[in-house]
Amino acid sequence: MTDITLLDGSIGQELVKRTDDRATPLWSTQVMIDHPHLVGEVHAVYFAVGATVATTNTYAVMADRLQRVNLTDRLPQLLETALSAAQTARDAHGSGRIAGSLGPIGASYRPDIHVTKEDAATAYDPALAMLDAHIDLWLIETMSSLNHATSTLAAVKDASTKPVWLAVSVDDFDGTKLRSGEPIQTITDLILSLPDDRKPDAILINCSRPEVVADGLAILTHAGIPFGAYANGFTKISEGFLKDAPTVDALEQRVDLTPDTYANHAMGWVAQGATIVGGCCEVGPDHIAELARRLKIDGHHLV
Repeated sequence: MTDITLLDGSIGQELVKRTDDRATPLWSTQVMIDHPHLVGEVHAVYFAVGATVATTNTYAVMADRLQRVNLTDRLPQLLETALSAAQTARDAHGSGRIAGSLGPIGASYRPDIHVTKEDAATAYDPALAMLDAHIDLWLIETMSSLNHATSTLAAVKDASTKPVWLAVSVDDFDGTKLRSGEPIQTITDLILSLPDDRKPDAILINCSRPEVVADGLAILTHAGIPFGAYANGFTKISEGFLKDAPTVDALEQRVDLTPDTYANHAMGWVAQGATIVGGCCEVGPDHIAELARRLKIDGHHLV
């Protein structure tokens, strides 16, 4: 029926779950420092269950995070470790693409942090310089405001000719609004206003509760570019997480989001016209396996 890109699921949270280590503000970057072999294992599992894209574990591998713990000098090594893990898993699988993950500047879910294009260029320059020649596309993730989306998209477009996918995060209980409170229509309007060579190559909703995604996609579909979603499995983004250098144990995993339940949501997005689906935090290999199975049963081709 339709060519569907099946993203992987959670990378950071899946890495955290594979250790008994205490949570730190470095999140999955700390796991990559202490247990680098786990990164490749996670990528391999997602390819094995049907994912067609490996997202590099670089979401939080940025100087602003590392500077807090005096590890800025480890930045090139960590980027190389993340890239190598994705490449090795892709090569062993024999097919698939690699998406270079670029997370938000400062912290996730913080629209109060103002970001300029210059800020984004500085923050992303190491990853863009090291990974651009080796990845298939850039995935800008969890943008919580129009400001974040505008500045980061412009910075990455300035630095790369690779496809750029832009993913925004919406309010936990209202998918028509970004986490900033701004209407998601502002993202559609932004895309429509840009010249073709400055538009993102796809627009996504990520790291949001799956129940609210459909309402947001109904608006993003009018942007005229491929669209999709990969939701999270948190109950909500807690107040305890919205502070400087938070740890992930401030967030609560849902117990009701089974693989079948998540696949029901994702298949609804596909019915809306989404051609890119997958999972974010707390959506793991079992969820992606079930989604792959359902997509194939419905006659879709995974690309």
